[in-house]
Amino acid sequence: MVQQVPENINFPNEEEKILLLWKELNCFKECLKQSKNRPRFNFYDGPPFATGLPHYGHILAGTIKDIVTRFAHQSGFHVDRRFGWDCHGLPVEYEIDKTLGIKGPEDVAKMGIEAYNKECRGIVMRYAKEWEFSVTRLGRWIDFENDYKTLYPEFMESVWWVFKQLYDKGLVYRGVKVMPFSTACNTPLSNFESHQNYKDVQDPSVTVSFPLEEDPDVSLVAWTTTPWTLPSNLALCVNPELQFPGIVLKGKKYKPLFEYFIQCKEKGAFTVLVDGYVKEEDGTGVVHQAPYFGADDYRVCMDFNVIQKDSVPVCPVDASGCFTAEVTDFAGQYVKDADKHIIRWLKEKGRLIHSTTFQHSYPFCWR
Repeated sequence: MVQQVPENINFPNEEEKILLLWKELNCFKECLKQSKNRPRFNFYDGPPFATGLPHYGHILAGTIKDIVTRFAHQSGFHVDRRFGWDCHGLPVEYEIDKTLGIKGPEDVAKMGIEAYNKECRGIVMRYAKEWEFSVTRLGRWIDFENDYKTLYPEFMESVWWVFKQLYDKGLVYRGVKVMPFSTACNTPLSNFESHQNYKDVQDPSVTVSFPLEEDPDVSLVAWTTTPWTLPSNLALCVNPELQFPGIVLKGKKYKPLFEYFIQCKEKGAFTVLVDGYVKEEDGTGVVHQAPYFGADDYRVCMDFNVIQKDSVPVCPVDASGCFTAEVTDFAGQYVKDADKHIIRWLKEKGRLIHSTTFQHSYPFCWR
């Protein structure tokens, strides 16, 4: 007999009834038992961190994953579905660093890796029960009793095994990519993370001279809001299509600001390059190139062989954002703190044309 549908339906209550029915009949496990002799459908799930609560992104992705695996089961496959927990990486470490007041790798070294790992293990399952409740309430069929954690040695060994297969097939190479970097967390950030926290800030705005070797009385003038990148300058870039300065400057040599990386001159550094990304709307039409601190800088310097894929990176900044010993005049200084000292140095050497401040929107690590 067909039941009449009531005029007013409380959908959350109806969902609760379905969940209770599934639980009473043990539907998920029964489906696995009935399909155990069918062909296997392997589904590789990106596990979440249990150090935070589920949000909309998890709910959306989890619903899609449930649809895919249910459809595979209904199409004649056996589909193991084990919930996983990501126990590695920044979310876990960040929570411990906040709790223990850890500022960088040196503090971890003093504490000891074993003690640090023990603290991390202690929180990796902090919100496991909340996750199980939310995922179950969504109606997703997945096994929490037989879960897996990325901290299990067998899991880590399986990842290394896969990596070795790729390496043995010649599919692994070492490359360089300019990425957003958090000096507080000592780690690169994804582009997604770096776009989460833009702030309007006042930064230094400096215009600097670059005398030409062929005529020191003639200088190119470049503008930057990141004076801390100037010690790593390896080239200048102009737009070949602009009437000024244009293609006539291509290949001209100039006097470096600093001599920390003067050895790079043998490979074509401290030369004027050309590329269409330089615009006349901002700055002077001459852009200073620090190839390991800007994606366009890196691309242009690669195009003109100022750097190569196997070059030792000219990146004299450590993971905490401090200048390394190569930059002798500012070694140990945090790069943003060094801005004012670099500006003073440029003024003393007669290379500073103008100095002021500039307000712009700049990305910061949200942590």
